[in-house]
Amino acid sequence: MQFATSPEEIHELVDGLNFKEKVDRSLALISDAYEEYGEGLVVANSLGKDSVVVWDLAKRVDPAIRGFIVTTRFKPAATKTFMNDVVARYPETRVFKNDAEVPEALYATDPDQCCDLLKVQPVRQAIEEMDVSCWVTGLRCTEGRTRTDYLEVEERDEGLLKLNPVLLWHEREIWQYIALRQVPVNPLYGEGYRSLGCEPCTKVSTGANERDGRWIGTSKCGGECGIHTRPLKTVAAG
Repeated sequence: MQFATSPEEIHELVDGLNFKEKVDRSLALISDAYEEYGEGLVVANSLGKDSVVVWDLAKRVDPAIRGFIVTTRFKPAATKTFMNDVVARYPETRVFKNDAEVPEALYATDPDQCCDLLKVQPVRQAIEEMDVSCWVTGLRCTEGRTRTDYLEVEERDEGLLKLNPVLLWHEREIWQYIALRQVPVNPLYGEGYRSLGCEPCTKVSTGANERDGRWIGTSKCGGECGIHTRPLKTVAAG
C-alpha cells in the first residue's frame, strides 16, 4: 500500500481519515510487511494501550506473528501481572530483561543511563536473538512533543525496518478500538494514568500531553527512554 513519506503528510492523514479507514490502513501495513518479512516481523509490546492494539491488529493478520516484551526491575506490580497474563495467553511472546547491577536510584540521578541499561539494551538483545528484520511499534504522532516526526515506515537502523501502524491514531481512537474489540488492558489505566513506564518515573499527570507524567522533575520529562531514538541493530551487531 502507499504509505505517508513526510511528517506533513502524516499530520494531514491524522484528521483526514476516519476510524475505520485508520484500522484498515493499519491492518494493510502489517499485512504487507508480514508478507515481505515473514518470521522476521516481530511486534514490540510495551504492555501499554497502544501496544495492545497493535498486538491485536497483528494477530488479526496472522496468529503466528511473534512478539517481545522488555521489562525492568522497576515495573509496577500491576504491569508485571498483566505481562504474565499476556505471555501465558501468547507463548510466542518472549520477555527480555537486563539483570545487571546498576547504581542505586540511578533513575533519579541519571535517567538516561538507567533507560539505556534497562530498556534499550534488552531491545537490542531481542532484535538480535529473535533475528528481527522488521519490528512493529505502538508509536503515535499525537502522543507528545517528542513523537511528531516519525513515519509509518522507517529505517533508522540499516537493515532493520521499523513499522508504526497506529501512528495516525488519536488517543480516543485507541480506546475506541479497545472497547469494540474488548482488548485486555493494563489495570493502571483505571487509576488515571495515560502513559505507563517504570514505577519511579511514571505519575498521574494533569498535563495536556499523554506523556507528561513520565520522568517528571527531570530533563526527560515527557520525553523518550531511547528505544526509538538510539541505534538498535547496528549496536547489537557490534
